Amino acid sequence: MPGPIRLYVRYVDRFNRRVGRIVMYLIFVMIGVLLYASLSRAVLDRPLIWGVEVSQFLMVAYFLLGGAYSMQLGDHVRMDLFYCRWSPRTQALADVLTMLLLLVFLGALLAGGISSTGYAIRYGETNYSSWAPPLAPIKSIMTFGILLMLLQSISTLFKDIAILRGKPLVDDTPPDEPPSDDLPPGPPGAKVPGPDAAGSAQLPPKAPGARPGSGGGAAS
Repeated sequence: MPGPIRLYVRYVDRFNRRVGRIVMYLIFVMIGVLLYASLSRAVLDRPLIWGVEVSQFLMVAYFLLGGAYSMQLGDHVRMDLFYCRWSPRTQALADVLTMLLLLVFLGALLAGGISSTGYAIRYGETNYSSWAPPLAPIKSIMTFGILLMLLQSISTLFKDIAILRGKPLVDDTPPDEPPSDDLPPGPPGAKVPGPDAAGSAQLPPKAPGARPGSGGGAAS
């Protein structure tokens, strides 16, 4: 694949990976909000008018901002009847065809999200509830999440095309995930010790006439 495509895949995958790993902690924030709302209602007898809506907004941000990372990992739920039996190239061909349809869907969804977000910003749209929070922030987050999924879909499409051409794009290891079994580089020309290097150390030569198990001391 051309160099610009490789750079696109590398940086889009890396950016979505970092966003996904940050957003995954929103689930704990949402649990905390729901727990606080439940305790406030049951223990303090003070129901919160914003508890449910905040948790809904957090959930929307959680699955939309993390959608691109889930797509990168192949963790989206799908029904598989024949796909697992196909060869990697046939799977890549099926992925290319379905990815083109997904790009059309995400493009239309992104256009609608931009239009809806612009309307919310222009007219100060609020939610129809007693709390009535402004909808522009959550709509902006939703539109950004759709954009990330669109960019990740294009990256996945490039990788599937590379598989069809017989030259798959190898995803480089991100800088925050060094392989655990790599050894630090030594000086030039130095030999890398094997896994049993510690157990193969040479013992000092025994003195002439030493008995086994005497630690190399001279025989009496």
